[in-house]
This record gives sequence, C-alpha cells and structure tokens, in this order.
Amino acid sequence: MLRTIDLRGRAVTPADLLAAVPRATAARDEALATAAAVVADVAERGEVSLREQAARFDGVRDHAIRVPAAHLDEALASLDPSIRGALENAISRVRLASAAQVPSPVVTDIGPGARVEQHWRPVRRAGVYVPGGKAVYPSSVVMNVVPAQVAGVAEVALASPPQRDHGGRVHPVILAAAKLLGITEVYAMGGAGAVAAYAHGVAELDLAPVDVISGPGNNFVALAKRVVAGMVGTDSEAGATEILIVADDSADARLVAADLVSQAEHDEQAAAVLVTDAAGLAEAVVEEVERRAAATHHAERVAQALAGVQSAVVLVDDLATATAFSNAYAPEHLELHLRDPRPEDFVNAGAVFVGSWTPVSLGDYLAGSNHVLPTGGQARYASGLSASTFLRPQQVITYDRDALRAVHDDIVTLATAEVLPAHGEAVTARFDA
Repeated sequence: MLRTIDLRGRAVTPADLLAAVPRATAARDEALATAAAVVADVAERGEVSLREQAARFDGVRDHAIRVPAAHLDEALASLDPSIRGALENAISRVRLASAAQVPSPVVTDIGPGARVEQHWRPVRRAGVYVPGGKAVYPSSVVMNVVPAQVAGVAEVALASPPQRDHGGRVHPVILAAAKLLGITEVYAMGGAGAVAAYAHGVAELDLAPVDVISGPGNNFVALAKRVVAGMVGTDSEAGATEILIVADDSADARLVAADLVSQAEHDEQAAAVLVTDAAGLAEAVVEEVERRAAATHHAERVAQALAGVQSAVVLVDDLATATAFSNAYAPEHLELHLRDPRPEDFVNAGAVFVGSWTPVSLGDYLAGSNHVLPTGGQARYASGLSASTFLRPQQVITYDRDALRAVHDDIVTLATAEVLPAHGEAVTARFDA
C-alpha cells in the first residue's frame, strides 16, 4: 500500500532530497488550469456561474446562496449539546493562542523630534472558506473566524458548499458554529467558485469583494487562491493535507500508523509519509497501516491516498538525513517520534507536533494552534493561518522642524546621487521661507 523510497547507502544533496520528495504534481497542475477557468467564469457571470457549479459539483439547484438568518438560528437551536460544548472549548483555546499573535504598537524615537510608530492594522473585510465535500469541518469555522475576530476585522463572511442531503443548505453544524461566533454573512457556495466570488464580488447576492481570503480546501480551492492573488490577500495555499512523521526505533509503530491513517482519511490526494532510519520500525508501520486502513470507516479513500505517489515510507541512514529530508519536504504537519526530538532543527513545517502524546488530531481540534497550514512545500516560506493573516504593519512617521533639518543635507545628497533632484527640493523648500 505504501511505497518505499530508499535513500540509504548514498550521499544525498539538497537537490537529491527535493527530487525524492513524494508529490502529486500532476494533480496540482490540472487543478490550476481548472481553477483559473472557474475564477474567470465567476468574474464574468456571477451568480449564474455559481449556480451551474453547485449543480455540477454539489448536485444542488435553486438553493439560497446567501444563507437566511433563520437557517443559522435553526442550526444552533438543534445543535447537539456535546458538539456545542466541544466547539466552545475549541473557540476558547484558539482565541487564547491567537491573541498572542497580535503585536503591540511600538514607538521608536530615532532622535529628538523624530519618531516612527509601528502599528498593526486589521483589514476591513475577510472571506473565510470552510470545506464541506468529503467531510464536515466545523473546526475550520473556528480556525478561520477566531483569528480574524482577534485581529479586529470588522466584517467576516463565511462560505461553505451547499449540501444535497440538507436541501441545498450549508451543513447545519457549520452554520451552528458560525452562529456561535456571531457570523451573520454566510454563503452556500464551494470550491474555486467561492474563492472567485470573494475576490470579484457578486452584485446579485449583495456580496462585496473582500480584502483577504482564508481557509483550507482541496487543490482547486488552494490554486484558485493563486489565481486571485494580487487582487486580494490570501493565506497560504492550504490544499490537500499532508503528514510527515520522522521516527526512530523508539517509536510505537501502532501510533505512527494510526496518525498516518488519520490524515489519509481526509482525501484521496492526502499525503502520508514516514521517514525513518529504523528499517524494523518501517516494516512494522507498513503492516499496521494495512491493518488499520482496511478496518477504518473511509477504507477506500484511505487506500487510494496511501497508494498514491504522494505517500511513502522513506528509509535513510541517520537522523541527520531524516531532518534534511523533512526540511526539503516542508510538510503541513510534522510529527516527531524521536528519543531526542530537537524541534528547533525542523525549520520548515507548518506545525510541529512533538512526542507520542501530541498527534496531529490534537492540532486539528483542541491544541489551541491553528489547523489551516501551508501545503505543497510552501512551509519553506509561508506560515499557517493566524491573527497576522488579517493584519498589516503600518508605519506612522512624525518629524518636527529641527529633526528634518538634521537630515536635510543627507537627503539632498542621496536625491542628487539618484538623479531625483525634486526629492531634495521638497525638503529644501521647507526652509526657504
């Protein structure tokens, strides 16, 4: 079920490691072309395009794309109390961790009468996306909405696919989670079309364009964000999920296998990778994965994900190579099942889960961390969703006359060197009167 990539017995360069990384690149290339076409169609035809997509992808027609307030009220009223309690716990934990991500204003006095202030301003309007195809993700409502609220975003809209089994409505648990968080602007629309609607707006639905789009999804959602980047801000391309586990011979094969299967159940394109220098552990994990995969609820989906080119067991000579491989892969989720984990060495990962008592499932729901994370190697340069996703640093500069006089000559000198004399003259003019 899981293929093996054997890197033992040879020196590997960074280029070798990148080449060895298991990725489903063909699927992403195809998704990019499709996403671009969908975005263009929504930009041109608005609601008509969204309805055609709902019929094609969700099996839904003639539904209310803009969710009436009554649907939100009904969903919360009928929510199972145990689910409500779990959501409220998650909201509290994510709110605490997100609050720590909001920088305080900083005032720097460059000199007498010369001040630069650093402020973090929230965007005015955000559009969050919550998947709803193969699974239902009220946890993603929490992970998207809470950081935006903590950042101070004034308007937060939420979109999730319409559900055929619920008469074209957004899944009631997602609606209930939105209502718990005070979200009133909700749309029953999914996939790349939702991203396009957020970016371009849809006048017929009274949907105004947003400033930032956030949220996980499949590869079509992730790559639609790439298409609209530049028109609006986006979080990282949080596409099909990934788990990479680095383990040595101290690891428990049962737990490693359970965690690989847990992420494979998300989607057929999910990536599950084990990197180890312990061949015996690798064999035990493969046996345990096969047993668990056959018995799990989504056995067919899991089997496809584990058999895909994006999933593998990687054998290495030592933990130094395992660390280098992990940093080349830059996984969305990284688990360390090691005697001496040293998480500071694993610099490229969306989130790092240390030790056998810290599974990715904890981060998916109740760790307090955010589960919207970069995929496809973007953790080399991008971060997960946080309050900072919705904040912009802004500098406020205040100089008085004497402070400007102190730098007058240097400004004129640099303006002259750049052959921009009017820049210098704009300063000199203030002292000519």
